[in-house]
Amino acid sequence: MQAVVSIIMGSTSDLPVMEKAAQVLNDLKIPFEINALSAHRTPEAVEKFAKGAEERGIKVIIAAAGMAAHLPGVIASMTKLPIIGVPIKASLDGLDALLAIVQMPPGIPVATVGINGAQNAGILAAQMLALGDADLASRVADFKENLKTKIEKANKELSEIKYDFKTN
Repeated sequence: MQAVVSIIMGSTSDLPVMEKAAQVLNDLKIPFEINALSAHRTPEAVEKFAKGAEERGIKVIIAAAGMAAHLPGVIASMTKLPIIGVPIKASLDGLDALLAIVQMPPGIPVATVGINGAQNAGILAAQMLALGDADLASRVADFKENLKTKIEKANKELSEIKYDFKTN
């Protein structure tokens, strides 16, 4: 099995957030890898990773970082693969990371999800890959239909909760 998505984070302290992306990819049967590399502490390893990703069969990279959040942009500067940035809430309620990732210079795009939005990053990666894979597109459609079913079920359960002044 060859990974087609790479999840990379600046520190393993980001794993509780990033495992949501891993779970989506796993549920959709998309082979992936997970690595911890830091744009600041291991820049040579990040460069080797970014420049070799496509050759290793990676098609989409999900990169997470908090605070200064340089990792997604640094990787984007070294590869033509699509990068999905996940800002991690580490300080300043994650706004520092969000702004650092979303404000990339012209020519170095990083698709950015919300703060701690790893689940959406996994879904977005799946949707990108599904453009060229009918079987995966079907699994993504089923996944999204299941989201709808979960909300419908939750709404039904809410209707069964009784209060003296609840009208529905």
